[in-house]
Amino acid sequence: MTPAMGRPRRPPEQTSPTIYRGADGSWHARVTVGRLPDGRPQRKHVQRRTKAEVRTAVRELERHRDTGRQLWTNDDITLAQWLDHWLDAVLPMTARWKTLSTYRSQMRLHVIPALGAWRLTELRPEHFEEHYRRMQADGHSTHVIRAVHRVLRSSFNEAVRRRRLTTNPLLVARPPRAENVEVEPLTVEECRRVLEVAQTSDHPARWSIALSLGLRQGEALGLFWSDIDLSDGVLRVRRSVQRHTWLHGCPTVAGQPTCGHTRGAECEQRHSGGLLLVEPKTRSSKRTIVLPQPLIDELRAHRAGVGRRRLACGSDWDATHDLVFPGPTGGLIDPARDNAEWNRLVAAAGVRDVRLHDARHTAATLLLLQDVDLRTVMSIMGWTEMATAQRYTHAVDELRRRAASRMGALLWEGQPGR
Repeated sequence: MTPAMGRPRRPPEQTSPTIYRGADGSWHARVTVGRLPDGRPQRKHVQRRTKAEVRTAVRELERHRDTGRQLWTNDDITLAQWLDHWLDAVLPMTARWKTLSTYRSQMRLHVIPALGAWRLTELRPEHFEEHYRRMQADGHSTHVIRAVHRVLRSSFNEAVRRRRLTTNPLLVARPPRAENVEVEPLTVEECRRVLEVAQTSDHPARWSIALSLGLRQGEALGLFWSDIDLSDGVLRVRRSVQRHTWLHGCPTVAGQPTCGHTRGAECEQRHSGGLLLVEPKTRSSKRTIVLPQPLIDELRAHRAGVGRRRLACGSDWDATHDLVFPGPTGGLIDPARDNAEWNRLVAAAGVRDVRLHDARHTAATLLLLQDVDLRTVMSIMGWTEMATAQRYTHAVDELRRRAASRMGALLWEGQPGR
């Protein structure tokens, strides 16, 4: 087939790199790294301070091209654009709502204002380390900075997988060293004082479960009576309660909702928000726990009390779910209200100011101090990693001392001269 009868002849392609000096004195290069979807050469621009540095960058791009690791696209997007795409289009396929909400908040508050305008390919480990130092100077805790680093590292890993980057600078960048934070649980006496005051609350058993079993807040509020077998003395964790932010359901123009309200909760067409029942935090969070006998007795009395409240409420009772801990009219309890009740009980008991989540730490500590082995504690608490238990150093150290004492008694006590 002659060129006249076939497809138009493709113009000669430029495959060798073009290197030149810019008006600002820095050196530039344009390198062919592949082909675009329409078949045209895909050229990438690089900029460095010296000619030697730009030649090194060119050789690196050509090496990746020749080994099949060239970049996937020619558009050199900014960090803000990539994070928006990753959080809105990629991560929702696998991440839980709460994880997404946390990541979006961290990136919006701590990263995009400072680094969002940088091109993804321009960012180096030193940019992130300098940003972490600025965050420290602004008073942010090491915990927050390391959390930001983990999210960024994950997002850049995805960029590498999708060949928008050849390497991940977050694998090299060093965040601040982790602080050694030790859990400070309630004492046995403090627990007893809280449980005594809790007898005047709507759900005394709610707080007994928190301090003896260490259920997460959402897990406790999401319990159905079908999850508890009082005859066999077991409780099954199968779901959790979360409050999700309402989303706008109205059309948008230039990215702005047309309902006239900023918050999705005020939109008449809002959706996907409110109190929802969701899957537990992790796979190991779905677990079966054996109940202490006093807690079984308390739950029997509690069930009878819920039944009386339901009868008194009549047709106003929300019977959508047969909840162990229902609200005043039978619906789900808002976690914020649950937190407020805990704070009231702690204050009334004269106990130091502790978070509701510290009840979970307390249960774990009390189990460890009763010589319950670590694997069993992990099963009860729904932990996935052994490293989590290392936060309970005071309890683990006490167990080590007991083990040493018992070994000493086993091997040395009773020997002559001892």
